[in-house]
Amino acid sequence: MIRVEHVSMKFRMTNDKVMSLKEYFVAFLQRRLEYKEFLVLDDINFEVKRGEVVGIIGKNGAGKSTLLKIIAGVLKPSIGKVTVNGMIAPMLELGSGFDPELSGRENIFLNGAILGYSNEFLKSKYNEILEFSELNEFIEMPIRNYSSGMVARLAFSIATVVKPEILIVDEVLSVGDAGFQTKSLNRMKELMSGGTTVLFVSHSIKQIEEMCSNVLWLEDHKVKMFGDAQEICVIYKQYWG
Repeated sequence: MIRVEHVSMKFRMTNDKVMSLKEYFVAFLQRRLEYKEFLVLDDINFEVKRGEVVGIIGKNGAGKSTLLKIIAGVLKPSIGKVTVNGMIAPMLELGSGFDPELSGRENIFLNGAILGYSNEFLKSKYNEILEFSELNEFIEMPIRNYSSGMVARLAFSIATVVKPEILIVDEVLSVGDAGFQTKSLNRMKELMSGGTTVLFVSHSIKQIEEMCSNVLWLEDHKVKMFGDAQEICVIYKQYWG
């Protein structure tokens, strides 16, 4: 379903303190810009089979979110190859596909279109999305006035209105109030039981243990371990205990 082969990712960071766009272009034209390469992922290899739920763990800065973005096609790796067989529903930076000036209702159709849903389909599922998000009285309000929890509700409701073949989730279940977190968790379990392949980043080892069959542990930008979720989570907790 998903194959990641020898993937490495490097970012270039300028060493100069450029305070404006004008200064940047002047420095660029004068060839005064100096760059430092930062290695985010180093030779990552793993494979996810159809229907598996794989948790990705590691401390902040290990490269978890970057890896999800590469698999989702948002970023292109510096080196290596990613093969994906199936339609992806990515839930990465919540609200990244929203227009803050548009209402929640308008963003349902905008974000749904980005995810590949037709206008007719979204119309047929509109009430279901609205009911799950619990944003009835706020749906005509511009997104810019939403809290992060409200944005999370809307994004999650749109992305999971159908059963995607592959669901990529980055810390979504930690956003919103306790009631919605439970509701989202139950929706995730429904998708998993229906055969959806899931890649799931979370700092909650308890959630990883409960939901995942396998775990990918990233440490120092490399794969430290990949295998059975229960076994790796025990080792991970001892490692950081």
